[in-house]
Amino acid sequence: MAISKPVLFIGGGLVLIVIVAISGQDRASSASSPTGCQVVVTADVLNARDTPGGQKIVGKYVKDAKIDAQPVVESGFRKVAEGKWVSVQYAPPVEGSKCGP
Repeated sequence: MAISKPVLFIGGGLVLIVIVAISGQDRASSASSPTGCQVVVTADVLNARDTPGGQKIVGKYVKDAKIDAQPVVESGFRKVAEGKWVSVQYAPPVEGSKCGP
């Protein structure tokens, strides 16, 4: 059974709308961050520490996770929450985020 051209065009248009909507969420997500700063995890697993460079692991993030963060960096670590710091080496800002210098 063949699918008519109008059905193909409508179906293709709907798929395109969904793709555009999903890709737009990534750009808007940093704006929805309370601080305007959001980072993306580039390591396979990124440990969150209790202090900048601390020994105690208080959380873990997986590759490609987007995390709301603070525009605060100390000793190569970015604050992502109270008592949670991640290495800036493995958590660069998402494009368009306002994470400061």
